[in-house]
Amino acid sequence: MSRLVDRAVLLGYRAGWTLVRRLPPRAAYGLFDLIADVAWRRGGEGVGRMRSNYARVRPELDGEALDALVRRGMRSYLRYWCESFRLRELSTADLVAAVRPVGHEPVVEELAQGRSVVMFLGHLGNWDLAGAWGTTELAPVTTVAERLRPEELFAEFVAFRESLGMRIIPLTGGEDVFRELRNVLRDGSAFVPLLADRDLTRGGVEVDLCGSRARMAVGPAALAVTTGAVLFPVTVHYERHADRRHTATAGWRIVVTWHDRVLVPGEGTTREKVRAMTQQCADALSTTIREHTQDWHMMQAVFVDDLDPARIR
Repeated sequence: MSRLVDRAVLLGYRAGWTLVRRLPPRAAYGLFDLIADVAWRRGGEGVGRMRSNYARVRPELDGEALDALVRRGMRSYLRYWCESFRLRELSTADLVAAVRPVGHEPVVEELAQGRSVVMFLGHLGNWDLAGAWGTTELAPVTTVAERLRPEELFAEFVAFRESLGMRIIPLTGGEDVFRELRNVLRDGSAFVPLLADRDLTRGGVEVDLCGSRARMAVGPAALAVTTGAVLFPVTVHYERHADRRHTATAGWRIVVTWHDRVLVPGEGTTREKVRAMTQQCADALSTTIREHTQDWHMMQAVFVDDLDPARIR
């Protein structure tokens, strides 16, 4: 049964990559809006977790307003998938037009001077689109991907992202990820964005996120401390394109915002420095998550009160 389920998942993703790419953009986006609305009405574990997460970061909302926000969240999440399936169809001009960068000038300067940059990202907006843009406009991206089931699906995701110019390191099942990233960053002018708003390793730290305690990964901060790479929190959210004639993404684009550089504290143990830097990154994410909650595609438990105690050290 497990093999049958894995096969069905693989065929579903392959169909998405093949069929959705052939649809006109507005038809494709409209289809995914419909899928999002159906999923929202049916509920389910993932939708329920999204609702719970949204309720924590937006406690002022009543039930009706929260439900409407979750519906927008599901539409944003399915927009991410629609765009990801269609990314290979975008020309360089389409890709550039689909992204509005904010505050990236310091990153350009650091890379030009031969310094490596590591970025702390959340599951916000479309990080694949942001990565493809970064590879095209700034520097080739090296990042880490969570291993998926079935293995064939993970291999296709890796091949897809590498076709966009990114280098993908598997989170598990390969070499020591931290050591490999450390070597990449020490080579100079490396560009490493990492999704870190969810702790997948049990080695994370507890931070304040939108007023609640949450667990986040320490990788970005730890790499900055140990390699001297420059650390920036980065957030991504959707907005309507200023030029409605831009049809490749059906009138949508992402805003990629680089927040202030996070400096390594002058005092404290390595763990204390990493914790403080991760909290600064969480603070930057908190602002965007509150303002653009629907673009936070978090359908897993991240808040301490929701986590299995076995996952918390």
